[in-house]
Amino acid sequence: MSRRTFLLRTASLAATAGLAGLAWPLAAQAQQGFPSKPIKLVIAFPAGGPTDITMRQLADNASKVLGQPVIVENKPGAGGTLPAQALQTSAADGYTIGQIPLGVFRIGYTTKINWDPVKDISYVINVTGYAFGMVVPSDSPIKNWNDFVAYAKANPGKLSYGSTGNLTSPHLTTELLAQQAGIQLQHVPYKGNADLMQALLGGHLMAASDSTGWAPHVESGKLRVLNTWGEKRLAKFPDAPTLKELGYDIVQNSPFGIGAPKGTPPEVVKKLHDAFKQAMEEPSYLAALGRYDMVPIYMSSAQYTAFAEETVKKEKALIDKLGLAKGS
Repeated sequence: MSRRTFLLRTASLAATAGLAGLAWPLAAQAQQGFPSKPIKLVIAFPAGGPTDITMRQLADNASKVLGQPVIVENKPGAGGTLPAQALQTSAADGYTIGQIPLGVFRIGYTTKINWDPVKDISYVINVTGYAFGMVVPSDSPIKNWNDFVAYAKANPGKLSYGSTGNLTSPHLTTELLAQQAGIQLQHVPYKGNADLMQALLGGHLMAASDSTGWAPHVESGKLRVLNTWGEKRLAKFPDAPTLKELGYDIVQNSPFGIGAPKGTPPEVVKKLHDAFKQAMEEPSYLAALGRYDMVPIYMSSAQYTAFAEETVKKEKALIDKLGLAKGS
């Protein structure tokens, strides 16, 4: 090999190595510059309900930390799983993130999907959960839970109740409650709290199971609370017994948080986590939660991932118990 050929080849190799060496710093620099444009946060329920109102406040707080707008997009329906499905076709760059309700962890048992709720989502942070309960119109002859059970037993399958969708926590928890009480109910699904409350107040339903979007109507005297689903009674409604007090070993607060597409860089996940954790601690967010008797339920990215793995197993047991698995 001539000296000239050797020098040319050496120069070529050095240039190639230099370009390769530049790739990682450029990628790292792009991640360090995140976010450089608005972020879309997809919400699983319609505008105007407890989820939408609290998450919009959280998004607003996070926007101030991140220095870019966090824009909320509502995608209701399909038992709250549409944001998680949207993540499956979104770029793994942190600019599309989504709310992950509990229904995401049971979808694989009830619907044919080509993605894995645990492996195909990057879990960022859990932020809160719901306070649930069952309500009836204040002029209903059903004055308490005993009346509800008595009516349902005397009229099998005729007592209608609404929820915020098939296979949501309000639906499944009510069906589990009915199973334990030995009654049959008629379930009517709605896309969100606003539609559900309109139907109940309009006389189209006899009862509703939902998070506390019903609270203003109870406070105004239009609805009555039959039970709540937490460990303790709700401070705003101290007369309403918990399911445990009524003799059912059921507690439901349905934690939910935020996920990103599978493969989102760890640095981006961390930046999102840190921003939303700071946003959770703002008084404005705590006040928004307080309107619906919700409380912060924080889980780190690692804790939230472990929660997803554990919850998928628990939800399978519930789906099997209710006989709702696909093909059953």
